[in-house]
Amino acid sequence: MWVEAAIVTDAAHAEAFSDALLAAGAISVSVEDAQAGTELETPQFGEPGSPTTPLWEISRVVALFDPADDLSARINAALSDAGIENPPKISFAEVADEDWVRLTQSQFDPIRISDRLWIVPSWHSAPDPTALNLELDPGLAFGTGSHPTTRLCLLWLEREIATGLTLLDYGCGSGILGIAALKLGASDVLGIDIDTSALTAATANAARNQVSLRVANSGDALTATFDCVVANILTNPLMLLAPLLTARLKPGGRLALSGVLETQAGQVIAAYAPYLPLAVGAAHEGWVRLEGSRAC
Repeated sequence: MWVEAAIVTDAAHAEAFSDALLAAGAISVSVEDAQAGTELETPQFGEPGSPTTPLWEISRVVALFDPADDLSARINAALSDAGIENPPKISFAEVADEDWVRLTQSQFDPIRISDRLWIVPSWHSAPDPTALNLELDPGLAFGTGSHPTTRLCLLWLEREIATGLTLLDYGCGSGILGIAALKLGASDVLGIDIDTSALTAATANAARNQVSLRVANSGDALTATFDCVVANILTNPLMLLAPLLTARLKPGGRLALSGVLETQAGQVIAAYAPYLPLAVGAAHEGWVRLEGSRAC
């Protein structure tokens, strides 16, 4: 059994208070929108190159403690360290200990991408043993098949990849797209990422799926060209990468970009216009897949 303490504060103090709670012995601390679930709820979005979004003006700070701790003394010390002069009301709740691994696993079921393609966690049996089943568990790198942008890219790969084609997966994360391409018949796939933990995860996932995925850091020189290039990242980096990604296409090569909200599609299309024309190929839950081809 654990004890959860929840305190409402403002954006100016939430981060400092979180740090003070951890210093005071909290096992974990999270900051939430205190108005979540109401019409005043404020979504938080961010990406590289975007201005930093402040925390919610009314934030709920939730700390988990061992029940043996002197909670009042620890929390009061954290309030003082964070400069919160008028102590807010503190609510306490007991949190039962659970089999957290089993609980986490129960939240991830097999994901049907299409009649042909499934994403299956290692603790599940494949619903359709005759399909192309990608064995993938949640981990340190983005890409489990559940996000709309990943689904959009997987469907594009299913349509475009033919036996013997080559692919560049820029921003490979877990390696899910490259692994899918290899299972669909690609002869060679290179996954690029800025995060070394993502490259480690992608390599391990490829080995689990018995395919050979090459990986490299985005800082490494890249001169090869490919039949297909896919990038599922975010709008700002996609715009900055326009000359690099288009240069990696062979004549007649095909490009797919995702991680782009429907409202941002025009910006990305404009950024790529000097290199090749893009168009919206598909949309899902507010996200789009942009597609284009390099002239032969």
